Amino acid sequence: MTEILFYHLERQPLERVLPLLLEKSLERGWHAVVQAGTPERVEALDALLWTYRDDGFLPHGTSADGNIDLQPVYITDDMANPNAAQVRFFVDGSSADDVAGYERAVYLFDGNDPEAVQGARGQWTQLNDAGHDVTYWQQTDRGKWEKKA
Repeated sequence: MTEILFYHLERQPLERVLPLLLEKSLERGWHAVVQAGTPERVEALDALLWTYRDDGFLPHGTSADGNIDLQPVYITDDMANPNAAQVRFFVDGSSADDVAGYERAVYLFDGNDPEAVQGARGQWTQLNDAGHDVTYWQQTDRGKWEKKA
């Protein structure tokens, strides 16, 4: 079964957390897919990963780029996995219904948005009931991630 991590974002926005988690995935030698909610969000995340740090960027691509099967990080708004990713990130409430074939899935949600929290609860229940190893992570006051469940 796929290991599922839920990240409850309260103190930092997705734009600060996602690049760091992607960096950690690449350090493990994994390829990653980021599934966004809309094509416009794919474009915004694409731009973010080029500019989130002054001293570097995360190598990545979208369907608009060539050689998507070679991209270490692929950003999409559908269920595609052209780079044979080991980890899939679900953002913007995108559905984590199909996690088969991944070592890990990461569901990031905005804890300040009641709809996002409700959606995350539904995804948690569905994935837990399917027998996945589901964990819940929340950020401490010091900015560290702490496993809560």
